[in-house]
Amino acid sequence: MSTTAITPTNVANAIVKLVAVDALPALMGNLVMGNLVNRDYEPELAQTGDTINIPMPATLVANNIAAGGTVQAQNPNLGNAQIVLNTHAEATFQIPDVTKVLAVPDLLRLYMQPAVIALAERIETDLLNLAAQFTANGAVGTPGTAPTEETVDAAETALFQAKVPASATRYLVVDSNAYSALRQIPRFSEFSSAGEAGLRALVDGTVGKMKDFFILRSQFVPKSGSAPVVTNNLAFTKNAIGLVVRRLPKPLPGTGGVAEYAEMGNFGIRVVMSYLPNTLTQQFTVDVLYGCAVLQNKCGVQVYS
Repeated sequence: MSTTAITPTNVANAIVKLVAVDALPALMGNLVMGNLVNRDYEPELAQTGDTINIPMPATLVANNIAAGGTVQAQNPNLGNAQIVLNTHAEATFQIPDVTKVLAVPDLLRLYMQPAVIALAERIETDLLNLAAQFTANGAVGTPGTAPTEETVDAAETALFQAKVPASATRYLVVDSNAYSALRQIPRFSEFSSAGEAGLRALVDGTVGKMKDFFILRSQFVPKSGSAPVVTNNLAFTKNAIGLVVRRLPKPLPGTGGVAEYAEMGNFGIRVVMSYLPNTLTQQFTVDVLYGCAVLQNKCGVQVYS
């Protein structure tokens, strides 16, 4: 029976793998928008500034073929959405005694959680800042005014009139004030009128689904202007926004850094461990290379409040 010798290199790799396994599920759990948009991930190496081409469906028309006639061949051209990998986000922390932390998993989570949350907040902010780019459909709602049932209805109608497929799941991401107003609409927050959904809104505080939208709230919905402040909530489908993630290269062997990838659900991050002789600590960097952009303008509607 063959055995593998325990070496400093093996131990270092094992440590980084353990940290990586703990990091990605926590990151995914802190994402709202990142879990709703169209994610494109491939385990190929890339660097900041690279451009990724995302093919878009072609447009075809239906022709009437008369008796004895012939078909009309069409030469569709695939559309192309270009997304630039323009963000290399990282969160770095130091651990004085890594062996003690690894022996107590709860301590590792205390170190990992702030780093993971920092990355999630950066991704959420970048995705929600795309709201102002949705111009194919007219914005609904009134700046400085709480959204109403009519506002949500207008957003759904706009997507329908834009010929967004009925099978496409619809989402409405709003800020805390808009979410609070929506869950207080009487018809949707009482058991007598909305059944179990109304009970959840009343007791659990969750809006759930309204007018074919799954309604969620985020702390990073952008605001602009003053008197009144314009809150740019967003109604959209998955193909409205693309989030492209690519691998970052590992450090060169012998340079003092050990890296490992954590990949799950079309998402991937890199975890790098290195030793800092000046502070006698192990340094961990959790980073991700990504870019995001509007894919299909017709699939999104700005919802002002």
